[in-house]
Amino acid sequence: MVLRPLPEIRLEKREKLSRWLVVETLAASIAVSFATMSCILACFGANPLTAYSTMFLRALGTSYGLSFLGLKFIPLLLCSTGLLVAFRARVWNIGAEGQLLMGAIAATWLALYVMPEAPGFVLVPCMFLVGFAAGSAWALLPALFRARLNVNETITTLMMNYIAMEFFNYLVQGPWRRSAYLFPETEELPEQAQLPVIPGTSVHYPTLAIAIAAVLLVAVMMWRTRLGYEVKLIGDNPEAARQAGVSAQKVVIFAMLLSGGLAGLAGVGEVAGNPAHHKLYYSPETISAGYGYTAIIVAWLSRLNPLGLFLSAFFISLMLAGGSILKTASFRIAPTPEAAETLANVAHELVGIFNGVMLLCLVAGELLTRYKITVRWGGRGEL
Repeated sequence: MVLRPLPEIRLEKREKLSRWLVVETLAASIAVSFATMSCILACFGANPLTAYSTMFLRALGTSYGLSFLGLKFIPLLLCSTGLLVAFRARVWNIGAEGQLLMGAIAATWLALYVMPEAPGFVLVPCMFLVGFAAGSAWALLPALFRARLNVNETITTLMMNYIAMEFFNYLVQGPWRRSAYLFPETEELPEQAQLPVIPGTSVHYPTLAIAIAAVLLVAVMMWRTRLGYEVKLIGDNPEAARQAGVSAQKVVIFAMLLSGGLAGLAGVGEVAGNPAHHKLYYSPETISAGYGYTAIIVAWLSRLNPLGLFLSAFFISLMLAGGSILKTASFRIAPTPEAAETLANVAHELVGIFNGVMLLCLVAGELLTRYKITVRWGGRGEL
């Protein structure tokens, strides 16, 4: 009996990345995500093509859908812009969720307890400044741990999300709780602290303008400044950066502070701009519907290209808006009333599943873009 040797499977780094390979891998990752989601929708008895067409047409063809899409687009664009800088430097900030909440807390504190009588043209800029500072401050401790002690920032930033959530709940249930209300919430922000919106929508345009400006400024910084060059060099080749005299500690701290600050700005926009808020509620999910985590997908989908953030943030916002529409339109998609009720109950979870599947596909695609799989049989190599 002759035993055939088992194949030896190796990952070998590609010497040169083809632009077409990058595009093809990205398209394949998205296609696999949609195919997987289609199978899940089919398990609930829904026609995937009908579901997608309903989601996208209503999200893009109705005022409600466009408003909802815009409200999702703003915080995702801000958070992902900061995460892009951090990820480009290989600083894995998973704490944008907590940094966003701290920005919302700081803005509420300023508007309710520090400057409640200040005019809007003074109060609103100060709210954004203090929100940026609060988000940066919340990212500073993990940044120092990583820069000085080489502590894994993935763990520290993730854990600080939970600290921020509990601090948020403590304030709303305790010292900031609105009196004579059964459900824990703060007082409503003064009228002059509430951001204006685009007529006929719920989109707060001051935060939208800040988000667009942030992307453009980050693009200029990454492509035209020495600091951007250092960020990319640290991320691409730390040893070469060290030999070139680039301070890794400086880059790590800068990337984390900028990332946390932009997430803090998103928090200010949510509490002061979203017409459904204008106050803090007991559950942090009412202020941030997981934007800090979803922004990770946005950043990866853009392939860490600043201008690509516009398209990737729009796409993910479209999916989030579609998930909300899926819940209300489930009776048109599912074949029976029972299936429609089940689909409506799990619509939010389905969007979360889709985001998770897409992130896995994007990470796998990134691996296949940078490495090729080599299979060797008995000493002979075969691709």
